[in-house]
Amino acid sequence: MDSTFNTVIELLLGISLSAAAGFRVFIPLLVLSGVSVFGHYDLPSDFDWIESMQAFDLFAIASVLEIIGYSIPWFDHALDFLATPAAMIAGTIVAASVAPDMNPLIQWTLAIVAGGGTAGITKLLTNLLRGTSTAASGGLTNPIFAAVELAIAVLLSVLAITVPVIAGLLVIGFFGFGIYQLTKLIKRWQARKVSPESRQL
Repeated sequence: MDSTFNTVIELLLGISLSAAAGFRVFIPLLVLSGVSVFGHYDLPSDFDWIESMQAFDLFAIASVLEIIGYSIPWFDHALDFLATPAAMIAGTIVAASVAPDMNPLIQWTLAIVAGGGTAGITKLLTNLLRGTSTAASGGLTNPIFAAVELAIAVLLSVLAITVPVIAGLLVIGFFGFGIYQLTKLIKRWQARKVSPESRQL
């Protein structure tokens, strides 16, 4: 029973960190590296490179540059093209690094599907929401949107390490909200497409 519970917790931890990577690529890597370097979390030997001061410093610099990049309207959209595949890679890495002790083939398959997939879906949803923000405000509200994304990435990363169950519930809630917003956009697009035809009738 304890083994099953620990496995579920580790999976929630990996999915939550992967979702955080969908908001900001380097924040979950920075948090994971930080808690490992300062002795609060022990990573498998295959991921000792994350558990080093050099990696921590590198992730910190990358996080700062990413934050600055996303605070610049219009440049954030260009950054999304690079960040989307990077988020999937980061999601795969963090999911694999906290995965339960298992066969490497299963571990990496699970990491790619659950970790990379979660990060990719999260990133695509944030891209769509950012596009809506740009269309509505001409990009003026994008820095605010970027600040919210950063806050969520930090919150998810910290909660994933401390209380992964709550972090997992937040990820599920975000997915629900994102799907709801996407459905609204599709319905609005369909309504605009039908509207001219109905005027002609």
